[in-house]
Amino acid sequence: MARPSDEQIAAWRQDISIHARIGEQQLDLVSTWGLFSPEAVDEGSRLLLDHVDAENRREILDLGCGYGVLGLTLALRAPQAQVLLVDKDFVAVEYARRNIERLRLTQAQALLSNGLQHIPGDRRFDLVVCNLPAKASKEQHYLFLVDVFERLRPGGEFVVVSINGLREFMARTLTEVFGQAEKRKQGATYTISAARKHG
Repeated sequence: MARPSDEQIAAWRQDISIHARIGEQQLDLVSTWGLFSPEAVDEGSRLLLDHVDAENRREILDLGCGYGVLGLTLALRAPQAQVLLVDKDFVAVEYARRNIERLRLTQAQALLSNGLQHIPGDRRFDLVVCNLPAKASKEQHYLFLVDVFERLRPGGEFVVVSINGLREFMARTLTEVFGQAEKRKQGATYTISAARKHG
């Protein structure tokens, strides 16, 4: 295989433009190689956004935001809400911040955080969404769920998309942590699971 040309390498270093319509929202975003689904909004995110309600939410968290698809869409849908996007990848956070600016979302911010570890301890949420990384360890999944449960307000909801191969694991672990779980939608490749914090 021949080495790519200098022109091709230079092109790969440029931002990738994504123009996506999700429901009533038009998203014009930038991404880059090395981030999840860099050229288009992925099927799992679209499925989750079809099965989550941001109405009447005051504080929303997009956990593992990548370049921001979930959090940005919810910020557009729920202008009354404060939306926090977090990721442990500094490149993802940089692009999420750039996309917040592109969409002029003054109520959204992006922070670098390993899960919820670096979010101010007194911050609580009404809705947490997550496109769960399939390659994360069992331990990491549990830490996500336990930390989300602790940070949700009573009545708050966690909505997560995972590959179908993880749906039974998600049902079991959500039930262990939250006391119940709901399979909201199962598609050809992805499952949307949800749990509510009672009390």
